[in-house]
Formats: sequence, structure tokens, C-alpha cells
Amino acid sequence: MIGIYVMVLGGVFYYNLFKWTFDEKLKDDVIELARVKSSDMIQGIMRSPTVVTIPEYDVMTWLKGDKRIMDILYLNGNGTIRWHKQSKYIGMNYDEYEKQIGGFPTPAIGVAYATASPKVFLVPKQPFYEVAIPLKARSDKGDKGEVVIGILEMIVSREGAERVIQSAMAKYIIGAIGVLVLLAIPLYLFLNHYVISPLMSLRDSIDTISTKSFEIKFAARRDEIGDLAMSVSQFLEKVRAELVAVTEREAMRQGAEQSWWQSVLSVAVPRGSRALVVDEDNSVLFANFDIPASPGQKLHLLDVVDNQQQDVLRLVGLAMDSPRQIIEGDTVFRGEASHVKVVQIQSDASAKRTLIMFEPRRA
Repeated sequence: MIGIYVMVLGGVFYYNLFKWTFDEKLKDDVIELARVKSSDMIQGIMRSPTVVTIPEYDVMTWLKGDKRIMDILYLNGNGTIRWHKQSKYIGMNYDEYEKQIGGFPTPAIGVAYATASPKVFLVPKQPFYEVAIPLKARSDKGDKGEVVIGILEMIVSREGAERVIQSAMAKYIIGAIGVLVLLAIPLYLFLNHYVISPLMSLRDSIDTISTKSFEIKFAARRDEIGDLAMSVSQFLEKVRAELVAVTEREAMRQGAEQSWWQSVLSVAVPRGSRALVVDEDNSVLFANFDIPASPGQKLHLLDVVDNQQQDVLRLVGLAMDSPRQIIEGDTVFRGEASHVKVVQIQSDASAKRTLIMFEPRRA
């Protein structure tokens, strides 16, 4: 995209450069044509002020042979037409001629006469230049300097210059595309080898990170991608350390809570009664009786209460729907008729504990 942007920007610059160069060349060539033959025209005007001479006619014919010149108007210094391709206009006054043709496309003739220097104007909305060249001679009245004794006006086509510009732009575009391709291939190979492939490898390494070790397997690199991999590795190490700390705090909290429940239940639960405390997920936190379990195994309420004892599970459900209210019922627990009391103790939205107590029923 950067290459295309540079190519377009360069194209705009070179188009305007070519346009200016070839337009200036066209103007200079036409003015030079008139300058080469100006002596014949000046001598003709001085020799015959009203009628065009043979040498002047030859000059007009020679200029008409140039394919760039579309039209020629040759004026005397007094404003009468000295030569025109249509003979009916010869000898006509400048103002009358302007009325008949509907006006000149640009003020080139008037400006060239006033400044006594060649003038070139672009015809509006048309691919033509109007070129007005004054013919000057020394005044015969003894005045210092030169006076304008005639004006040569030509309509010059820009089509040739446009064709040259288009050809130059076509060559520029072909060359720019070639340079862009030559730059793009090594640039792509460089980016693929040093940027894209390492990033893909880093992505695959991140996808394979284990939540147990939080270790990223990526070859060390001494560049920005290597720095990124190092930052990811350091972040994972911080996450792992934080999880270890959270796990340790949770274990300590659970141990403290179990000790607390043990102290409370040892006082509050009557002798011979069984009690257990479960959390919001119905995982057993503490029980004052032995429960068979493997070391480190986390027990669920269903591991203690047989799923056939639907009355106990129903009481637990009712207690969850009515926090801090004691729900009572009767059941058989571990082969012994028992009176069940269930209450949910809720300190906040996240800490919910359910106390289930089985009291033996006496006959």
C-alpha cells in the first residue's frame, strides 16, 4: 500500500512535470519558428505596408505546413489583416474581423501589442494555444527604440504534446510497476521470514500454554518479537504466582473455616447427633463424623447422603429458597431414624453455607 501510494503521488508529480516541460517546449518551438522567419516578414511590411509580399506568402505557406499550427492570422501594425487563409478577410480592420468571428478566444493579440513581446494563452476548454508574436522594427521618425509594425497570431494544437505526455506517463507507470514488483518480492520475503513466521510461531506457542505450568515454549530471539515473547512469559509467571498465592490463601481460609465450624458444632450440636456443613456448590466443608474419602478428595453432599433419600435433598432445596430459616423433617440416615434440621447461613451474595444436622429419634 505504501508503494502504491508513492507510485500514485509520483505519477501526479511527473504528470504535471511532463505537462509543464512539453507545453513549454511546444511554446518555445512555435515562437522559434516565427523568429526564424521574422526578418522576411519585417522586410515585407516595410517594403509594402498594405500588400503581402512573395517572401511573406512563402512564410505563411511554410507555417501552414506545420501540423501543429491550426490557423494563422497576420496583421499590420495599423490593425488591418495582412494575410488570412480566407481571402475575404484580407484588408479588413481588426475590430470588424473580431465582430464577424465572434471574438478572439484569448486577449493574446492585445497583450502582445501592448507589451511588444510574444504572448501565449491557453484557449479555455480546448486543447489549443493562441500565440501572438509582435514584429518590431526601429522607428523611422528618429524615436529611440523599436515599434510594433505587425502581429503574427497562430492557433497551435496541444494534441502532439498530449500524445507525448501520455506516452511518457505510460512508460512511467510500467517502470513504476516494475520497481514496485522488484521491491515487493524481497520485502515480502523479508517480512515473511523475520516477522510473519515468528509471529505465527509465537501464536502457536501461546495456544499450547498449559494452565498447570504456564510455560511458553518459544525460541529466544534478539528482536522485538523476542521481547514480546519475553513479556508474555513474564506475564504468565506473574499469573502462575498469583494463582499459587490465591490457592494457598483459599486453602488457609478453608482450614480456618473448618476449625471455626468444628469449634461451633462441638458446642452447638448435641452429643450423638451428626452434622455437616456444605458450601454454595453443596461441597462438604466440615462434618463431625467420619466420612470415607480418599486423601485430598473433595466430597459432595450426594457422596454423604444417598440419592435415594429424596426427603433430605428436598429439605436442602427448601433451605436454599428460605435463607436463615430452619427447615425440619424426618429421614433415615445411616440406618438410623433421624430428625433433620437444615438452615442456610448467608453472609453475602458469594458466601453461602448450609448446616445439616441429623438428631437420632428416640422411641
